[in-house]
Amino acid sequence: MASVSVAPASGLRDHSGNTVAVDILPNEMNDMKIRDDKEMEATVVDGNGTETGHIIVTTIGGRNGQPKQTISYMAERVVGHGSFGLVFQAKCLETGETVAIKRFFKTKVHRVIKHYSKMNQRMPLIYVKLYSYQSTCLHSQQYWSVPQGHKASELLVNPHTHQLKICDFGSAKVLVRGEPNISYICSRYYRAPELIFGATEYTTAIDIWSAGCVLAELLLGQPLFPGESGVDQLVEIIKVLGTPTREEIKCMNPNYTEFKFPQIKAHPWHKIFHKRMPPEAVDLVSRLLQYSPNLRSTALEALVHPFFDELRDPNTRLPNGRFLPPLFNFKAHEMIVRLIPEHARKQCAFLAS
Repeated sequence: MASVSVAPASGLRDHSGNTVAVDILPNEMNDMKIRDDKEMEATVVDGNGTETGHIIVTTIGGRNGQPKQTISYMAERVVGHGSFGLVFQAKCLETGETVAIKRFFKTKVHRVIKHYSKMNQRMPLIYVKLYSYQSTCLHSQQYWSVPQGHKASELLVNPHTHQLKICDFGSAKVLVRGEPNISYICSRYYRAPELIFGATEYTTAIDIWSAGCVLAELLLGQPLFPGESGVDQLVEIIKVLGTPTREEIKCMNPNYTEFKFPQIKAHPWHKIFHKRMPPEAVDLVSRLLQYSPNLRSTALEALVHPFFDELRDPNTRLPNGRFLPPLFNFKAHEMIVRLIPEHARKQCAFLAS
């Protein structure tokens, strides 16, 4: 899967001047015209857009009352490639001019994390907010659980628009109160502690835990709880959260009777992250990663957390100058399901009428 766009010159480098999307750019590209794509959308109408003869149609304008203009390009050959996409030479069918076009591949979030770690850089906070917000949005529907899909390696991101998608719904199911489920589920690093304690009547709070693990990994550049086995996973959690109390263990699994654990104090959250980490980020992680499932923030509570206030600012832009991807395009019935529990809907005049 990929997105295709006519490449702006600034889009070939990040805000620090480092080459990101394309690593190899031959000198011959200096003779090509590189079009600004801030007002441009592109669609491949013939093939995948990177082979000779394939046609790419772009739409320019359409904002601020401007009329839309359609321009077509024919792909000629690849002239550069990199971690998240490639650059190829194309010819405008309307004018005959030669241009350079970027093609971005959807990539997994964990690859993006490794990309920044390899360069010894922290992921820009705007990307952390975008990825964690969108992954939490996917779990704001309270009746579903998507545990196996909520890990960094199963989240796909378009590095051009930074829109996020889950790519594995293999273990998704509707959770029914009182109906047992299997406890051995979800990848180890993102597995909620109640699953490690063998709980079978869990809730979508297991996904909130996974969301907290993903957020922490985005902030740290590496997994927060890198256990090598189920038992070791619990050890890694205890190193950070401390030894769970009897009450917390009962909240995770009422049927668990073994309480023999070494007494370890919780590690302060602010010491887990670097000193310049915004306190809002640390606070949100601490609210998502609680032993007691009922004490974790809900998805909706997480979405309205101050950490995401920047995403609600109409003036916020991506580092490349583009607008943010759609984040608030909820339908009316989706808002009702998310915000108003079923038992309370009869109390709402606009729903009862």
